[in-house]
Amino acid sequence: MDPFEGEAAVPIEYEPRSVKDVLVEMKDTAELLIDLSYSAVLHRNENLAREVLRLEERMDVLELQARMSLMLAVRNPDDAEQLAPVLGIVAAAGDISDAAGDIAKIVLEEVGLPEAMRAALPEATETLVRGVVASDSEYAGRTLVDIDLESVTGIRVIALRRGDEWLLNPGPETQIERDDVALLRGPEPAVDGVYETLTGEPYESPVIDAADIEDLERAVDTIVHMKNLSELAVDLAYSSVLFDSEGLAEEVRNLEVEVDAMESRFEAWTLRAAADADDPVVLRGLIQLGSSTEVISDAAVDISEGVLRDLEVHPVVQMAVEESDEIITRVVVEPGSRLDGATVVGGVPDTESTMSIIAIRRPEEGWLLVGDTDTELEAGDVLISKGTRTAAEAFDDLSQEHERTP
Repeated sequence: MDPFEGEAAVPIEYEPRSVKDVLVEMKDTAELLIDLSYSAVLHRNENLAREVLRLEERMDVLELQARMSLMLAVRNPDDAEQLAPVLGIVAAAGDISDAAGDIAKIVLEEVGLPEAMRAALPEATETLVRGVVASDSEYAGRTLVDIDLESVTGIRVIALRRGDEWLLNPGPETQIERDDVALLRGPEPAVDGVYETLTGEPYESPVIDAADIEDLERAVDTIVHMKNLSELAVDLAYSSVLFDSEGLAEEVRNLEVEVDAMESRFEAWTLRAAADADDPVVLRGLIQLGSSTEVISDAAVDISEGVLRDLEVHPVVQMAVEESDEIITRVVVEPGSRLDGATVVGGVPDTESTMSIIAIRRPEEGWLLVGDTDTELEAGDVLISKGTRTAAEAFDDLSQEHERTP
């Protein structure tokens, strides 16, 4: 049964809100939806799954508002040509939202999911938890900068829900109020204390069971990798549009091809595992998870479609990125350059660059998500990195600049 079945649909009327503001909120909402839905599945957390469906409802409202604003913005054929890709971005965000909702329903409708999914949680991974702020919490009534939670504990408040209002990416001056629903992300060892201080209740860590079927273990590892690649694809897709980068758009397409190939292997391993499972029905959720993940990577390509087709980016999209100094870039490591042979630890290369590498595409090996992995860069590596505009320019120089010989 749908947890919101029987609730009346919220009436939606046109609001004089800028397309730029709606696009920024849709981007933030889509990224949070992906994060929440997979966390709900990996942790078997019904409360997180319900937040996904609430956020999906919010996305439906944003999608309609965006369509209304775009229709009013078209005055001539040139406007239509420039705004058509924006309409594609809006539709793709809706597809991501629907896929995230389907993932959440795996938990809420008990579709069936093997216990091995819990074993897919790496020991060092960050945890995402949901907690309701207790009325007597020492955090209630204080700003994030006053609490200084991230500096002290490593835990970040990634979103707050206050009734039906969502506060995405809360800033230093955002104040936490009692009864707020807080979404926290950070290292699990630190979660216990923060969660109890926030809610007044102890945090119960999920129990992890090992997979006892080899093909099932492969399937679970594959779906987690597909999830990570799809998340990266969505991030790159928005960045390709916001920065009008054909290079990033091409990497989105490369990621989608990789996810498609992985889904084929994933389905084969899942079917093989069904032959050895005591109850093959519990694998239904795994199949649905694979299908939804593939939808998300397809939506990422749809977001970047306008860039791939060399359509001019509408000024409203460019305005949306001017609010942030952080950008994502793509560079290729040239042979003999200062990045060739550089060691990357936790995403940071041992150079004077302040750019953080989030992924590497090695032509002969495929994608490597850097994160917690240490690796050595090689000539020909395609680096996807995040940082400031100034750092990005210097990093591009490093990828081409050769070491000086004495």
